[in-house]
Amino acid sequence: MDKKKVKDYMTYDVVSVDFHGTVHDVIEKIQKTHHDGFPVVDGTTVIGYISARDLLFVDPSTPVEKVMSDNLIVADPEMDINDAARVIFRSGIQKLPVVDEKNHLLGIISNSDVIRSQIEHVSPEKVFNFMTTLKKLYNVDPTLDRGTVPVKDLLPTQSKIYEDELEGRIYEIKKGLAEPIIVVRRPGKIILVDGHHRAVAAKRLGISALDAYIIEIKENIELGMERTALAMNLKTLDDVQVLDYARHPLVAITHRLVKRV
Repeated sequence: MDKKKVKDYMTYDVVSVDFHGTVHDVIEKIQKTHHDGFPVVDGTTVIGYISARDLLFVDPSTPVEKVMSDNLIVADPEMDINDAARVIFRSGIQKLPVVDEKNHLLGIISNSDVIRSQIEHVSPEKVFNFMTTLKKLYNVDPTLDRGTVPVKDLLPTQSKIYEDELEGRIYEIKKGLAEPIIVVRRPGKIILVDGHHRAVAAKRLGISALDAYIIEIKENIELGMERTALAMNLKTLDDVQVLDYARHPLVAITHRLVKRV
């Protein structure tokens, strides 16, 4: 995670507004783009930021420079993504313009981009804890390697994934940012332990191999997760069901909480 920079996750195609424009121009851009705020530029130089809330009770003919915020918080493209996260969440600002040393607009980094950078982070502890579990359950001595595994040969052990997370993994793979998956390789099998969204995303993109932490077991024993996969009728990644975000359990919990209020 420490190697991930703002430039890896920022949006390069930024919609901005000219400081010579009016509030009416900003309203039109909000309606067209559905964005809730824009960097204000003079040519390519960022001089302010204007959001939808700045337009409340303001006459549409008012110049942008009269209502924009010129107290700018910006990000550098080489900034660590974790540092950008701290700035965004401590300041309460949803989006930071990304600029170079001359304040030229390069992109924008949002709280959604920061959240995406943190999801499905594979830690060494996660891998070694699983290896410890294998030792205790099966009395084996697994070894760990780092390499690539064929996507088509992966045996899934999770029957459902979510469309919104899948889109995030597709985005990361396209940018070369995806974390390694975790697999167990035993004679004749490559069992997918962690990274089902990444694996399905790779398959959709036509990628034949994925970077992986490979836990190697020499013994030809059937693991419990294999039996679970068989019970769920899982043989290939095509058997994994992709659910719409609306069916995500977190959404259901939120809806229940809202009804109680």
